[in-house]
Amino acid sequence: MGSATSGGGSAAVRRASGALLILKAPCDFDVRPLRFAFLFAILEQRRANQLKANCELLHTLDTRIRNMSPKVVEFEKVFDRCEKLRASGKKIVATNGCFDLLHVGHVRYLQAARGLGDFLAVGLNGDRSVRELKGTGRPITTERDRAEILAALECVDLVTIFPQTRATKFLAAVRPSVYVKGSDYTSNTLDEEEHAILNKIGAEIRLIPFETGYSTSGLVEQICKSRS
Repeated sequence: MGSATSGGGSAAVRRASGALLILKAPCDFDVRPLRFAFLFAILEQRRANQLKANCELLHTLDTRIRNMSPKVVEFEKVFDRCEKLRASGKKIVATNGCFDLLHVGHVRYLQAARGLGDFLAVGLNGDRSVRELKGTGRPITTERDRAEILAALECVDLVTIFPQTRATKFLAAVRPSVYVKGSDYTSNTLDEEEHAILNKIGAEIRLIPFETGYSTSGLVEQICKSRS
């Protein structure tokens, strides 16, 4: 018996030296297109996943923006907003701070500031500058949350976030008629650059006493003690 073929003809069976050899027929099928198709499918899936993730992120950001109070204004738009207010004869009052864990002392301070004019603009220290001013562990509340809470107060007309530790650029943008600080400051202990810009725009500096017994640091201490 010299040779035999399988039913499909795809392989030859040959007996040589008492051994049965199976000789595979050469394959002329090119698998490279399949490899490219497979890689393309993987890349398309990754692209689709990334697109979905981007859409979800945009939806989240859009929701946050729509839910944010119109009182919260981007810093770049503050100058034009305040220019229009001045042109209409409004007396602008400005103050600034961290306002971390808003308490009744803050509220009364802001109400008193609002009573000094027609429009109260609040400059809010951003998260990074709060850490520089207050130390590790602060702020407790993020800048966006702090801005939204401040904007919910009836006495506050505008809130803007600035990244610097000093309010010089905020004051230059708002150009208030009255600048309000807490009574722990004096006109002599204000930052030199802040004082210079206030003198340049002719703003009146008013000091409002803080409500005794209220402070964010005190609240943090009380919370820590209650948990220990």
